[in-house]
Amino acid sequence: MTLRLQRRPFRFALLQPLRTAAGVLTERCGWLLRLDDDQGAVGWGEVAPLEQQQWSPCEDALTSLSDVVSKAQLQALLRDAPGAVGFGLGAALAELQGLVGPASPQGWLKAPAPALLLPAGEAMLTALEAVAESAGGLVERTFKWKVATEADSLERQLLDQLLQRLPPTARLRLDANGGWDRSTAQAWMQRLRDDPRLAWLEQPLAVEDQAGLEQLAALGPVALDESLDQRPELRRGWSGWQVRRPALEGDPRVLLRELQAGVPQRMVSTAFETGIGRRWLEHLAGLQAQGPTPAAPGLAPGWTPSGALFSTDPEFVWAAAV
Repeated sequence: MTLRLQRRPFRFALLQPLRTAAGVLTERCGWLLRLDDDQGAVGWGEVAPLEQQQWSPCEDALTSLSDVVSKAQLQALLRDAPGAVGFGLGAALAELQGLVGPASPQGWLKAPAPALLLPAGEAMLTALEAVAESAGGLVERTFKWKVATEADSLERQLLDQLLQRLPPTARLRLDANGGWDRSTAQAWMQRLRDDPRLAWLEQPLAVEDQAGLEQLAALGPVALDESLDQRPELRRGWSGWQVRRPALEGDPRVLLRELQAGVPQRMVSTAFETGIGRRWLEHLAGLQAQGPTPAAPGLAPGWTPSGALFSTDPEFVWAAAV
């Protein structure tokens, strides 16, 4: 079977800069993919590397493909392509196979209520107050706060204020993006591990310090994020929580099978997708919610703009990228 492959670039700015220990993210850009077969079926994909150094390898991988390709060619490229390319091609193939979408038994699932992403630094308190005012309280919500961006002493003070505001039924995830050293991470874990509101410390140490991550996990809950991108073998070897960002990690059919099989302690998180990638994120989050360890997905509501580029209809997304 021959397939027709089309690519279309896109770019959009986040509604506010996302500041982390790794830097500041202000916009997302990449390519939308459209894959047509000779029976009239269409599969959609999205390729959007998060790190600048991944841009050229992704572009090279896509330009190596002609406009008319075979499934075998795409499968061969998937094995060695950067994660963002693997996601885009795998997503399009999966839709053509009927593994997701209208041709599948479940269609596209909707995600459960997401965690709320709080900005770094003192802006966290203002954002928290805005959430409390608009929602009529903070009960039974999951919050994610970006840390390791300010002086540790200031963030400890902010943590105290945050904990004073959160009700007993709230859940808290602290994401250091690998920005702490061992002593700092251990101090935060000692402070929080007996607090029932703590969900986990997310990537508290650098990817290179796997021994430190394992030692910290013996004290309290630790979730890996960047480690899973840079060391994919940990997706099979880490027994704790895994923050999975489908748009960056390769062929999404792998995670799809895991969640369909009920593999525990997976949490699905955004890399700020268009509507095409978002369909996958919400579908996988919906599957995760049906599994043995349901958790609020990381969809970052309020951080991406609205409009046709974020529509649930891929034709609208495709047209908006022109």
